[in-house]
Amino acid sequence: MYKDAGQGLVEYSLILLFIALAIILILSIFGTELGDVYSNIIENIP
Repeated sequence: MYKDAGQGLVEYSLILLFIALAIILILSIFGTELGDVYSNIIENIP
């Protein structure tokens, strides 16, 4: 019973790790473009 609970915790932590790596990868690829989009939105707000 305790072994299964530990296994679930490891699986959830691996999923969170992969999600974090995906976010970092996406931001490193599209970071400057997203920054330009947000800057344009902020500049156009009256």
